Amino acid sequence: MKKLLAMLMTMALTAGVLTACGNTTVVQQGGGEQAASETEETAQATETEAGNEAVSGDAVKTGISIVTTLEGENAGADTDGYATSNISVVAVTVGDDGVIDACAIDGIKATINFSKEGKLVDVKDSFLSKNELGKDYGMNTASSIGKEWNEQAEALAQYAVGKTVEELKNGAVDEAGMAKDADLAASATMYIGSFVDQIEAAANNAAHLGAAKGDRLVITQYTHASKSKDAAADADGLTQAYATIAAITLKDNTVSSMILDGVQANVNFDAAGAITSDLKAAVPTKNELGDDYGMKAASGIGKEWNEQAAAFAAYVTGKTIDEVSGIAVTEEGGAADADLAASVTVSIGNFINLVEKAAQ
Repeated sequence: MKKLLAMLMTMALTAGVLTACGNTTVVQQGGGEQAASETEETAQATETEAGNEAVSGDAVKTGISIVTTLEGENAGADTDGYATSNISVVAVTVGDDGVIDACAIDGIKATINFSKEGKLVDVKDSFLSKNELGKDYGMNTASSIGKEWNEQAEALAQYAVGKTVEELKNGAVDEAGMAKDADLAASATMYIGSFVDQIEAAANNAAHLGAAKGDRLVITQYTHASKSKDAAADADGLTQAYATIAAITLKDNTVSSMILDGVQANVNFDAAGAITSDLKAAVPTKNELGDDYGMKAASGIGKEWNEQAAAFAAYVTGKTIDEVSGIAVTEEGGAADADLAASVTVSIGNFINLVEKAAQ
């Protein structure tokens, strides 16, 4: 009898253990927990359906900050006038805990000249970014540490990784906006205060768009001056640095998130080569302008530029670089795919090129 009771108690305890093992804890994206009673087969099926989506704790937000300032001089008796657009770009991926997972910094300096007769002079077809220029930018010869602009920007970007914005602000920069940390100062002697401000802005506007920890973050751009024009007797001339900019994250060869934005930096000048624009005026991006950009009224689908740019970015997220390269384009430069064309009617060739550049 005692032996029978012992066997029954053992069986009851075993059943209790097995029941407890069936109650698993599934950690959801964002750190929440959900109690579940799943078999191993169900859990495996759920994991398969999830595919390449970010697992718990791996998701990060993607953000960008673009700041443009203007400078220039009137044409003189023996010198051409010029207008320069300085476009500074910072992108980050950041966790919900505020820790920066990746950071990228770049800039575009687009200078357009004009004569005392109000004519454009030797306008470039396009402008490379400072990272693209590399040693050709020419800072290393004037640098006390022999470092080029892109090298110093990369040093700050790497320093930011693993830190919160507050940690970065408190440890990296002195009151003059120069590197305070000894290790950072050994690699970055240029003014970095504005970059730290942009890192904060990018982190503050970041959103969950599909990126995960460890994804590679890249800034790509295409800037041209093709809409610039000479002055006339009854109309000012125009220098326009027209930049299309993307922050892209890549998991292997697949786009995991993308933000598109653009800048049209305009400076007017008269027929005597004198600047007529306010060089201190703010230059908002297309995303910052939103409805004020003014495309919606002329759009066949009633969508503003920022809405169409966001739709394209969402469309390519999850696609490989080759798949993006293979997106069909009409003779007019629009989307040939019906689903994409329903939300994007602007020319997409530039957008595709920016994704392709991210893999280079």
